[in-house]
Amino acid sequence: MRNGGIRKETRSSALWGTGNRGGESRSSALWGKGGRGAITALAAMLVLSVPFAASAPKHARLASPAGPKKTWVAPGLLKGAKLHPNQYVRVIIQSTNGSISPALSAFTHVSQFADDDRSGLTRRLSLVDGVAATVRARDVARLTKLRNLIVTPDAQVHVSGFSSDQLWPYETGVSKAWSGPDAPRSGSMPAIAIVDSGVETPRKDFGNRVVASVKFSTLPNDSPGDGRGHGTFVAGIAAGGADHYTGAAPQAPIVSLDVMDDNGVARTSDVIAAAQWILANKAKYNIRIANFSLHSATPSHFFQDPLDQAVEQLWFNNVVVVAAAGNYGYPDKPSGVLYAPGNDPFVITVGAIDIGGTKNIHDDINAPWSAYGRTLDGFMKPELSAPGRYMVGPVPDGSTLAIQRADKVVEKGYIQLSGTSFAAPVISGAAAQILAKHPTFTPDQVKGALMASTKDVDGAALGSVGVGELQVSRATGFLSPPNPNRALERWVKKNLVTSQLSFDAVSWLDVAKANVSWDSVSWDSVSWTDAAWDVVSWADVSWASVSWADVALSDVSWADVSWADSSYEDAAEGDTTGDPTGYQLTPEEAAEIMADPDTAPDPSVLPADVVPDAGATEATGATGATGATGAAGALGG
Repeated sequence: MRNGGIRKETRSSALWGTGNRGGESRSSALWGKGGRGAITALAAMLVLSVPFAASAPKHARLASPAGPKKTWVAPGLLKGAKLHPNQYVRVIIQSTNGSISPALSAFTHVSQFADDDRSGLTRRLSLVDGVAATVRARDVARLTKLRNLIVTPDAQVHVSGFSSDQLWPYETGVSKAWSGPDAPRSGSMPAIAIVDSGVETPRKDFGNRVVASVKFSTLPNDSPGDGRGHGTFVAGIAAGGADHYTGAAPQAPIVSLDVMDDNGVARTSDVIAAAQWILANKAKYNIRIANFSLHSATPSHFFQDPLDQAVEQLWFNNVVVVAAAGNYGYPDKPSGVLYAPGNDPFVITVGAIDIGGTKNIHDDINAPWSAYGRTLDGFMKPELSAPGRYMVGPVPDGSTLAIQRADKVVEKGYIQLSGTSFAAPVISGAAAQILAKHPTFTPDQVKGALMASTKDVDGAALGSVGVGELQVSRATGFLSPPNPNRALERWVKKNLVTSQLSFDAVSWLDVAKANVSWDSVSWDSVSWTDAAWDVVSWADVSWASVSWADVALSDVSWADVSWADSSYEDAAEGDTTGDPTGYQLTPEEAAEIMADPDTAPDPSVLPADVVPDAGATEATGATGATGATGAAGALGG
């Protein structure tokens, strides 16, 4: 049974409300309270209206007795008209008397009440005696006073196989690029390198998109393929394409680099070797993103750690590096982000958000185990966050994860896990979407676009989610995003012999010790003003508030630690706390949430540099930041 072990017969959720699953009263993710039967009927109509119209002759639809018929308007539209009267919605108005004229007249009738020019006729649909149009929600009710009409939402239709019964793709907005006008052009999507325990191939989640698979692990307990299961799960979140389990960027090619054994342990030297391979083969496979859901075993300074230096070379050579923050956080205070590669300023470090099992962004919080705070060098981490709690993804049946977490297997080949390891690939998929639209963007620009387009997480502790939660539709709209690493650029030097770029840590350290406001250039009017963040912003936790006494550089030295040449996944927690109800959706719920106009960004809150989607409808929300970021760790989920 799919999603077995997750659902309950009675559940309370802001998505559907409180009540028995079989009852008629539940809350609608689209507009609010409504009957289950009406929603199911609406979903069926949305799915079946085109085949019926295409195959049934017109006289079959006119076989009922003649005379005026009461107009039917989808219940969700009417409820929305009451809850969101000033929003604009896309509708399909059909005539039931065999002529398109009543549908055209109906649109003309309601459009006369519009007080601006946003209402409009999208197209004529003579095949179904109808029109597609944009109208003010409050004017939908006027259609009920007319006769011989059927009015339904002009819902998004997703390609078969690109669908999810999970809530997170819709909350983050990644689902908007699965199909339709926001989908990437054929061949434009860059490859994502998954540096992990391997990726199981073939399976329906990835089709033929695993373009390279290389084994680097030198540990003895490493089975062929993906004996651990962690890498397959991470790849599924980043770029899975299976029906009901679609990941963030299902069109992206995948490069599988196996560095972990069946226990989730990797030699740091093997991870560095994988980074070296990416650098040598990035042009061959168009690798633009590298996902590291792992961290080293020892706290370190980024300018001394070899793994940090390895990922910096990827960053300086145009590969976006995404690292998980770690699962060693505290529920009531910062933990710091202490491990490579997430402690490095030249990566995107990702924290995990608990989305609360609802599409209401105002009930989101930081996951209580997600690491955050300052690195040993004073940088705040994570930069931003993404959903990472109660995620469902693919797992090989015989893998150690599937065996050890058998109670979390929701159906054959799929498991539910929590961790920053699984928030990181959401950002990796989002980065692929950005680069598909803006292939010339540098890693700094991708990082800036992601950070400047986040939304607030109202319930999160300050700094625990970085500047906020991923909102892809805003990030992809930037033409010239700000550079979060601008203050560090003066210490990025080119080797005159090898032409390789590297970070001059010695010179940076001298300046940083002498001047705690060395990074003020990052927050001047040239750089970040257009991001339109609120008062709880990244600038509030910038370097100027750090003293070297707080950083305590001398606290960690290679002599003080027992250095082991190993890195670890981020625990792949089963997460037995909290209530997983609501994070997974029924097909009806998923169909309805995809038709929800609130999934579109509100152009009024986009940064000035963002070009809004021409088809976006009005929605609520605001850009913002809730703090800053912290450290890294061996993340695995």
